[in-house]
Amino acid sequence: MSRRIFAPRARRELRKAATWIAEENPEAAEGLLEAVLRAAEMIVASPMLARARPELAPERYRFWSLRGYPYLLVVDAEHKPPVIVRFVHQARDLPVVLDDHP
Repeated sequence: MSRRIFAPRARRELRKAATWIAEENPEAAEGLLEAVLRAAEMIVASPMLARARPELAPERYRFWSLRGYPYLLVVDAEHKPPVIVRFVHQARDLPVVLDDHP
């Protein structure tokens, strides 16, 4: 899987979350990374499977919930190939977190 599917900001956010989780549970952090990679493969194959959330971002940005983890991947589905632009925890105030850039 090419690292180019992840925008630098999304890579930083993912790295920060995985590092934080690994402090208490390295296996859970590894599982998170594996879940993200599986999701990224599906996003590359079919970016429009990710959900539009017009209340949060313009239509070009779509949201993918990670199964088993409380995180969202925010995808620029119009970019070719699609790009994961953000990695955010679902408990955050999403309108505020995504206000500056999805």
